[in-house]
Amino acid sequence: MGGIFMKPVIGITSSMETDCSQYTINNRNIRAIENAGGIPVMLPYLKNDEDIDYMMNKLDGLYLTGGYDIDPTLFGEEPLPGLGIIIPERDRSEIAYVEKMIERDKPILGVCRGSQILNIALGGLMYQDIYSQLDTVKLLQHRQKAPIDHRSHFVHVKEGSLLYQLTGLDKFKVNSYHHQTNNRVPEDYQICATASDGIIEAFESEKHRFVLGLQWHPEGLIDCKDDPSFAIYQGFIKACMNQ
Repeated sequence: MGGIFMKPVIGITSSMETDCSQYTINNRNIRAIENAGGIPVMLPYLKNDEDIDYMMNKLDGLYLTGGYDIDPTLFGEEPLPGLGIIIPERDRSEIAYVEKMIERDKPILGVCRGSQILNIALGGLMYQDIYSQLDTVKLLQHRQKAPIDHRSHFVHVKEGSLLYQLTGLDKFKVNSYHHQTNNRVPEDYQICATASDGIIEAFESEKHRFVLGLQWHPEGLIDCKDDPSFAIYQGFIKACMNQ
């Protein structure tokens, strides 16, 4: 291309309501990718395997966004009373996207629900509803009643992990909007951050170049350039450029 600087193209997963009439993406997710130097592209729910394969070949990275709950039958459980809205077509599509990107060792960043569907696609387990399933544990408020740019609790980061390398911190504050969370991560992946109550806040691959799931919503914190969440997006885009 004659030395022309090419920005990486990032596929961003979208959400739907139960009537499946339209796709939606929060503009904060678009802005986060743009501000970090990527080109965001909305991903529809594709069904044809060849179409999915083609699309994942074209992308430089995959960004799994937040949204509704995940179908528990995907990880061998039936629905508990605390389970919220699920969009089965979204679950199916995103699992396929993750599998294709993992095959190609292309970077993946998942946030909140995105971290959970990433874990399920890789063979991990999750909690449908932490407040009913972990009722013997003194849990923090993980569904904060404050604006998204408010950092409601701390996360403790594993030294030497990818997350630690990106942020340079072993402890920082995050926002929190979830009642589901990851329970167990698969082999070749590690938990790299937890809350003080033991809830998994981040996990990452130990064998891929960049596969990272975050339980919080970093896209709501990027307006503060000194927030570690902005450094995470920058690291993600940098990894997507090095294909």
